[in-house]
Amino acid sequence: MSISQASLTLDEAPYRRPSEFRRGVAASTPVLLGIIPYALVLGAQAAQKGLSVVEVPLMTGMNFAGGSEFAAIQLWTSPPHILLIAAITLLVNSRHFLMGAALAPFLSHLPRRKVFPALFVMCDESWALGLADARQRAAAGLNPAFSLPYYAGAALPFYLAWVVFTTAGAALGPVLGNVEDYGFAMAFPAVFLVLMRGMWTGFAAARPWLVSLVVAALTYLIVPGAWYVAAGALSGLVSAWLFSGDEA
Repeated sequence: MSISQASLTLDEAPYRRPSEFRRGVAASTPVLLGIIPYALVLGAQAAQKGLSVVEVPLMTGMNFAGGSEFAAIQLWTSPPHILLIAAITLLVNSRHFLMGAALAPFLSHLPRRKVFPALFVMCDESWALGLADARQRAAAGLNPAFSLPYYAGAALPFYLAWVVFTTAGAALGPVLGNVEDYGFAMAFPAVFLVLMRGMWTGFAAARPWLVSLVVAALTYLIVPGAWYVAAGALSGLVSAWLFSGDEA
């Protein structure tokens, strides 16, 4: 059954919502396997900085954003510089403003009591899957375009796996030693390359990606700290606006 057919079945028969949830789980599983290695890396690094097996899941469960957690762990000292870590966390997570804005038009039919939990468990992977599915449903003329059960099936496994395997990394880190020696860190860029490939629609639409990449890389090399995240996001947004005139 195609995505459009499955979505149409959901719209016509609300009692079959579990099938949409399972479709979300199936769509997320290949990418989900890729986040496990760097969840273990984060947990092990957190344990090396002195965080306990209880503190690690509190961190990863309350601040569900891997990039900012890696940055926070790199900055962690005893005692920790709370304001610095909070500022860097906000800076690294600033991309979520753009991600939420892209998803917002598809969420307008949902009450806030459903939107806020959905956004809380949003990560790069579930956002990409949910947005791509909503666009496919919209192109097929399905209403509503955004399938909340599908999104839940895609997002919740990421959240649970992230908390569980960062905790496992914290518990196993002292036994395994430096887990980065196993090449687990390569999983992080590999997952994002897969997500980018899934969203690829042609070079013209990808030009803002290239601009964002170049600006972020140059900022990373020149400016200390995590400013490359904001620079990449802002340059990508501006270039997307500028290039949009070429497609009109």
